[in-house]
Amino acid sequence: MWGALLRRGVRGAGGLRCLSSGGPPWSQVVSEAEKIVGYPTSFMSLRCLLSDELSNIAMQVRKLVGTKHPLLDTARQRSLAEITELIHTAFLVHRGIVNIGELKSCDGPLKDMQFGNKMAVLSGDFLLANACTSLAQLQNTKVVELISSAIGDLVQGIYYENSKSSEENCLTDDIGISRWKEQVFLSHSALLAKSCQAAMELAKHSAEIEDMAFQYGKHMSMSHKLHSDLQPFVKETSSDTMAFSLNSAPAILHQEFCGREAWLKQIREAQGKGNIVDYKKLQEAIKAGKGVTSAIDLCRCHGNRALAALERFPPSEARDALANIVYAVTRFP
Repeated sequence: MWGALLRRGVRGAGGLRCLSSGGPPWSQVVSEAEKIVGYPTSFMSLRCLLSDELSNIAMQVRKLVGTKHPLLDTARQRSLAEITELIHTAFLVHRGIVNIGELKSCDGPLKDMQFGNKMAVLSGDFLLANACTSLAQLQNTKVVELISSAIGDLVQGIYYENSKSSEENCLTDDIGISRWKEQVFLSHSALLAKSCQAAMELAKHSAEIEDMAFQYGKHMSMSHKLHSDLQPFVKETSSDTMAFSLNSAPAILHQEFCGREAWLKQIREAQGKGNIVDYKKLQEAIKAGKGVTSAIDLCRCHGNRALAALERFPPSEARDALANIVYAVTRFP
C-alpha cells in the first residue's frame, strides 16, 4: 500500500495540516488509503484470491511480460507492495515460534507445541520464498538490493530483541533511547523505509525523491512503534492493566530519567511469588515519572519529520492519505 500511495503522491492536488490538529482514527485512515490504492491491502483477501475477474486480468498481464507495455509499470508498483507485506507477514509468523524450554505442563502437550513451531517455520519460509521470487521478477537490481538489505535488517533486529541481558536475571535491557531507536529501525522501520525508497526507484524518480520516501517510511514507522508502546499507558477504555514490555519506549525513557539502579529496584519491588510482575505497580511508577510524556513527545517529533518529508512531494489525494496515517499514530487521548 505504501509504495502505491507514494507513487500517486507525485500527482494531484491537496495539502497537509498541522500535526497538533489531530486526525481520524487508524481504521478510518487505512480504509481511505485502500480506496486510493484501489484494492484491499491484505494479500490474504479471499475475495481477491478467488475472483475469476482478477485471475483473468492476471493472465492478460502475464502476456505483456517482455513487451515493455506501460501497464507493466503499474503492475510492478503493486507487486512491490505485496512483496513488502509478504515479508512482513513471514517475519510475524516466524515470531510465533514458542520457546519450548519456558513451557509448563498447563500450556498443553509438548508435541503440539513442537508441531506448531514446525508449521510456523515452514509457513514463514514459504511466504519469504514467494516474496523473494516475486522480487527477482521485478528485474531491478537496486530494488532487489534494497529489499534484500531490509530482510537482513529484520533478522538483525529480531536477534537483538531476543538476546536479553543475563545480568541479575533482569527482565529489562540496559540500553538508552538511542540504542532503542537503532534496534527499532532494524526490526520495524527498515522494511517500510526501504520499500518506500524502492517504490520511487521503480517509478524512475530522482535520488532526492527516493531519499524523501525513505525518510517518510522511517519516521512514520518509528511514530507507529512509539504509539504502540504507549497504548498501555494512555488507554482509558479498560480498567484492567495491560501487560507491556519492560523494554518499550516509555520504560526505557523512564530508566534514563530515574537511573538504572532505581529502575531495577522498582522492578524487584513489583515482582511477587514466582517472579510474576505486578504491571499495575510498574505502570504507576512510569506514569509518575517523565517516561510517558517524553515518549509522546518523541512520537510527535518523528511524526513531524515524516510530514516534512511529505512536503517535498506535490500536493495530491495520496499525499493527504499518507499524512493522515501520521496524524493517526500521533494522536493521544
